[in-house]
Amino acid sequence: MTGKFWASMARIRKFVAYRRLERPYTRKSKYRKKDFIRAAKPCKVIRFDMGNLVRDFKHSYVLTVDTDLQIRDNALEAARQTCNRLLEKTLGKASYHLKLKVYPHHYLRENPLASGAGADRMSTGMKMSFGKVIGVAARLKKGQELVQIRFDNPNHINTVKLALKRASQKFPCSCHIKQIN
Repeated sequence: MTGKFWASMARIRKFVAYRRLERPYTRKSKYRKKDFIRAAKPCKVIRFDMGNLVRDFKHSYVLTVDTDLQIRDNALEAARQTCNRLLEKTLGKASYHLKLKVYPHHYLRENPLASGAGADRMSTGMKMSFGKVIGVAARLKKGQELVQIRFDNPNHINTVKLALKRASQKFPCSCHIKQIN
């Protein structure tokens, strides 16, 4: 790959701009004229329940958030993949249930302003500056549960804690692990 290819490729905007919880201006109405959002991006999270969905399990551990913030859908998907991969390799598919407890429904928007030569012909400034949708995020409050793992065998507690720790490293905040039951 050449350097020109990487320079022209679109990049995801840094999430620092979207991390704080503010009033959501993401109106999606059944009447097209009243929409602030014309086209919505699909959620990148593929599955919210993994493992054995039928069985009841004795033990349960949860990953909770320490602050109010928003988490982008690609961070949720990355956490789900790393957590599920470790549990699937060590415990097997039938001996655990992994559940993502949040859904990314908040639309993130950006109003890109052009600068430089010819920018006056291209951009409209702040007129109707609702912005284009660049992604979706989940809005979380302090203490809210992100990921829950249920299992039976008490010998697997360290593996479950390790899986939750790896998942927490994908999020832009500090999290802690709690035992339920």
